[in-house]
Amino acid sequence: MRYDFCDSAHGPLLVAIDARGLRFVEFVRGERPIVPAPEWLQDPQALAPFIAQFEAYFAGQLQRFDLPLAARGTNFQQAVWGALCDIPYGETVSYLDIASAIGNPKAVRAVGAANGQNPLSIIVPCHRVIGRSGKLVGYGGGLPIKQWLLALEQSHRDFVLTP
Repeated sequence: MRYDFCDSAHGPLLVAIDARGLRFVEFVRGERPIVPAPEWLQDPQALAPFIAQFEAYFAGQLQRFDLPLAARGTNFQQAVWGALCDIPYGETVSYLDIASAIGNPKAVRAVGAANGQNPLSIIVPCHRVIGRSGKLVGYGGGLPIKQWLLALEQSHRDFVLTP
């Protein structure tokens, strides 16, 4: 596993890849930060194309990432994460919306659990999922980071065209 860090307004973002693609993206100062394992290799050169896309996103210049993803999870988690990727930039949906999108509207809590296990923060936009009441709930990076990401996207959603 190779990794590097990307600066953000909420502190460093750990970005890690393996031979298949992007494996982890987590805020270092989040509620459940991931720490590089001792056997991981810090490799800024290999991570440069990945970091460049995050920098463009944080600058409001990128709405859709184009990176190889290699998240590991159960079939159910993969289905939830796939549905998350369909949420348009700058918009929000409820956990029920995601459960319905994967054909299992009664699995709202399981969707929340899968959301919480998402290893690709921002790329798989779990921050765009809110409570049915419209309230911000749950985010591995913490609610202040979730609120910041949503505000960032809202402020740029009508001004950026992604190729």
